[in-house]
Amino acid sequence: LQVLAYNRHTYETVAQRLVITVVPAPGGDPPYQGEFLVGNRNVEELLPAAAQEIFLQATAGVWAQDDLHVINITSALDRGGRVPLPIEGRKEGVYVKVGSHGTFSPCLASAASPQSRFRCSLGQQPLASCYDTFAPHFTIRWCNLTLLQIWPSPTASGPVWGSGVLEEDGDFQPPTDAPPQDLLPGFLVTLLVPLAVAVLLCLLLGHLMCCRREGV
Repeated sequence: LQVLAYNRHTYETVAQRLVITVVPAPGGDPPYQGEFLVGNRNVEELLPAAAQEIFLQATAGVWAQDDLHVINITSALDRGGRVPLPIEGRKEGVYVKVGSHGTFSPCLASAASPQSRFRCSLGQQPLASCYDTFAPHFTIRWCNLTLLQIWPSPTASGPVWGSGVLEEDGDFQPPTDAPPQDLLPGFLVTLLVPLAVAVLLCLLLGHLMCCRREGV
């Protein structure tokens, strides 16, 4: 990945090449994933590793798991959010997806329950049965909490490929034998139909030119 940046005042450009190696997770994708909307942060404020560690510590307080790790960080503007007004230090908001191999805590399950969604649709506070350990550093929009449970899909066995070389003294056998076809009717239709049309046209033209003359 090549990053090209320029100075807005001097128009000086700087290029830097980043080598990114993507490797699968050692234990596979976590089956339990939760996505939190942080309302008081911008996306660049949660990209440093130190900020993510603080967020994971706060998430562990409501998830009650110790194997949490960040899967994805997305700006709320990329999800259809509005650009905040440049007053009062408002932030654009960040979606942070966290995964774990342990099940969801009762606190998260109650916050994402249908009863909690119904309360959010009425403009009320969602259900929360535990202390909010994100405060005061992170303001979580609990009405936007999304819990996902991903099961590994079975891998279908692919076709078995051979070496591509015929065995010695072996003849190729086609999978199916094509039945013999009689091409004579098609040949006659293709030849006789245009010939008959041409003869009829010649007879009609001869009749018009010879038999329809004046005085005949």
